[in-house]
Amino acid sequence: MMWLCLLLAPWATAKVDPPNYDFSVDTLAAFFPGAEIAALEGKHGKPDVLSVDGETRLLRWHVAQPRYRFPVLVQEQAGKILDMHARLPPYFLHDIFHQSLITRWGKQQTYKRVDEEAYYQWKAEGRTLHYGASCTITCFPVWLGVVGDAVPAGFKSIREQLRVPASQPR
Repeated sequence: MMWLCLLLAPWATAKVDPPNYDFSVDTLAAFFPGAEIAALEGKHGKPDVLSVDGETRLLRWHVAQPRYRFPVLVQEQAGKILDMHARLPPYFLHDIFHQSLITRWGKQQTYKRVDEEAYYQWKAEGRTLHYGASCTITCFPVWLGVVGDAVPAGFKSIREQLRVPASQPR
């Protein structure tokens, strides 16, 4: 019996991929500022309308794959996206997600850390990308927001409306 256990031992180990192994930031590119709402509806279906403020609407879609599902909030005006905010699954790994942001946009221009929370900011391609992460036993992404540079006067981003803090150094 012992020889059977020893024989099967190498096959008992298995490769374990992180939950976001197949996730790409490009999955969210369709929700970035400047994109057309009509194109999103064709690909992701009709959104939930959360609020209407004058000509601006706050919409919600869910990005879903077999291993994850998370909400993406979008502010739109005249059929164009002004900004987006995604609440990322807590089981995504920060190292993988942050590296995908660096690969796509280069090193962040702003980094702030308070206690176990971090805030990153990139300015590129006519938009500002905000990313928040946190650490407990392991580090994980919490949210991602993208705001276009061409927004109407008095515009308040989803991040500001939700009062998502950018970590402030002490």
